Amino acid sequence: MSIGIVQFGGSNCDLDVLHVLKDVLGVDAELVWYKEENLERFEGIVIPGGFSYGDYLRAGAIAARTPIMNSVKELAESGKPVIGICNGFQILTESGLLAGALTTNDYPKFRCEPTFLRVEATDTPFTSKFKKGDVLSIPIAHMEGNFYADESTLSSLEDNAQVAFRYVDKDGKVSDEANPNGSKENIAGILSSKKNVLGMMPHPERASEEILGSKDGLKILESMVEFISKK
Repeated sequence: MSIGIVQFGGSNCDLDVLHVLKDVLGVDAELVWYKEENLERFEGIVIPGGFSYGDYLRAGAIAARTPIMNSVKELAESGKPVIGICNGFQILTESGLLAGALTTNDYPKFRCEPTFLRVEATDTPFTSKFKKGDVLSIPIAHMEGNFYADESTLSSLEDNAQVAFRYVDKDGKVSDEANPNGSKENIAGILSSKKNVLGMMPHPERASEEILGSKDGLKILESMVEFISKK
C-alpha cells in the first residue's frame, strides 16, 4: 500500500500528513510534486492544506489546473480514495471533483481554532470507524472556508448522503454559533457521488495525537488506510 501526498507551491501541511501516515499509522506514504503526472503506483491520494500559489485568483484555482490533477481525477474515477484537506478541499471543488465552492468566511479573517464536527455519513472510505452522530474535536485554519452551493446542489448532497461532517456545538447540535465561517447548512465536509472523494476544511492531521489535544482526526486517515487494505 502506498499513499501519495500532492505538493504544490505553497502547500504547508504536507509534512504533517506524511508524519501521521508514516510515523503514527505505519503505512508507506510519499510526497509527490505537482509536476508529476503518473500516480498509478498509489492506492490513495491526500491533497493537504496550505496556500497553493498564494491563493491568487481564488483559493485552489491555480492548483486545480495543473497536470497532476488530471491524474488525480483518473485515480478517483477508478474508485481509489482521495481526500482534500482545507486548501485541498478548495482544489477539489475548483477541479470539479466535488460540488460547490469555498468562499471567504462570513467574518473575513483567517480563523485558526478548535471546532466540533458531527459525523453525518459512515458508509465511506473515510468515516467507517465512526458511528453516525459522533462528535469530533478537530481544528480549522482558513480564511476561505465558507462552503457555498445553490439550493438544488444542497438538496442533492443531502438526498444522497454526501454531507460527511457538520459544524456543531460540543453537544452535537447545529447552530449559527457553532458555524465558524458561515458555511451553508453548517457543512464542514462533503463527498463525491461515489463517496470515494472527501473534501473537508478542518485538519484531521492536526488532531491525530494526544499531544495535539485531540486524536479524533486520526480515525479519518485510519478509515482510509483500512479501506485500501481491504481492496
